[in-house]
Amino acid sequence: MRVVGLIGGIGSGKSEASAILASMGAEVIDADKVGHAVYEPGTAGFRGVVEAFGRDVVGACGTIDRKKLGARVFSEPGQLERLNAIVHPLIREEIERRLDAARSRGATPLAVVEAAILLEAGWRPLVDEVWVVSAAAETVRARLAASRGLSAEEVDARVAKQMPDAERRAAADVVIENDADREALRARLHDLWTERIAN
Repeated sequence: MRVVGLIGGIGSGKSEASAILASMGAEVIDADKVGHAVYEPGTAGFRGVVEAFGRDVVGACGTIDRKKLGARVFSEPGQLERLNAIVHPLIREEIERRLDAARSRGATPLAVVEAAILLEAGWRPLVDEVWVVSAAAETVRARLAASRGLSAEEVDARVAKQMPDAERRAAADVVIENDADREALRARLHDLWTERIAN
């Protein structure tokens, strides 16, 4: 089983590429979803987050209130790093566990780890190759205006907080240009599957 790390900035179409690969038969592991799972009540992650940030980040229903936690870690210097130090090792462990389970099942020739922060978190050793989904700034602005109602300034502010696209591209084994429509993206992914996975 080949393992691909799928990365890309906000609005690049990374999640769409992931969904297309899943429809083609890939096993997809979404690091964001794993991240939410590792601090559900009763987990070591939950205990670690509460110890680090206090009971006030726990919502009325007993789960971590991600909005409260987010407001805290993005407004106070050093707090995001503190949170990452708790959850990143747990996310990595769970991704490894899921990859092992996929290998054991042997059901697909491709597993995709969709993780925007794959490189920053040091998870590159988990994958055989890195595919980056990339789109021009104008395309990203148009997509996020349509899907999330964000202004060009809001989009640019979010993009500025991420790893620069040039760095992602430099670290990638494959660059997937995604400035056209979904069918063009599907065709590119189909070609990649044929060239790199099926052979």
